[in-house]
Amino acid sequence: MEHDISKPRTSPICLEDYEALAAFRHAMRRFLAFSEEAARASGLTAQQHQAILAIKGRRADEPCTIGDLADHLIIRHHSAVELVDRLARAGLVDRSETEGDRRRVIVLLTPKADAILDKLSAAHLDELKRSRPLLAQLLERLDAS
Repeated sequence: MEHDISKPRTSPICLEDYEALAAFRHAMRRFLAFSEEAARASGLTAQQHQAILAIKGRRADEPCTIGDLADHLIIRHHSAVELVDRLARAGLVDRSETEGDRRRVIVLLTPKADAILDKLSAAHLDELKRSRPLLAQLLERLDAS
């Protein structure tokens, strides 16, 4: 996820660009603050919420491994193992070894995690719908510059 910030822009950055970037980052931070509070209110940390969402968001034919989770959350493998350990202790995930490779562990959500995630996701979708006009306006401002 690295980006080369040394590439020169073809056009100068104007004050409107800075204003739009600042407003967009603020809107994103407000959404993240909402998300963190919603997770906390559901008894989860923000990282636990991200993890169960990442697991649920996988295609049905591609079960989530601990390595996949580490990649998705942009964390080290051993940190993902610790996170899965905490999720398992909380009754939110189960582990399953894959056939043929016992080192490859699939992570599955429990019904408890599904129920929490359903409520959180509904609230997040509602919040995104409320935020959509502002985010679209900010993106249009960036396109115009």
